[in-house]
Amino acid sequence: MKKGGSITLTTGILADEPVPMPTSAAMVNGAIHSFVKAVILELEGRIRVNVVSSGLVEDAVEKYDPYFPGHNPITMPKVINAYRKSVDGKQTGEIIRIYN
Repeated sequence: MKKGGSITLTTGILADEPVPMPTSAAMVNGAIHSFVKAVILELEGRIRVNVVSSGLVEDAVEKYDPYFPGHNPITMPKVINAYRKSVDGKQTGEIIRIYN
């Protein structure tokens, strides 16, 4: 990867707002958030690393709504813009949360 390149990882709301059942997913999400904060210290100025963390996406409401009662679905344009921010922006080590 070229200097200044970008890596974007994907997690979800479970890192910050766990719900019953997917405990292992919440653990992995939280670990990725911590990894991103730590790895930028080692990659300083060479490669950017960010994570996009989304809430329940509108397209998945029918299947996953019972697991996320009371959560506001996220529109696909918001999800796309979060990835654009990560890839085309200049920030690094950021957890781009799109929960509302």
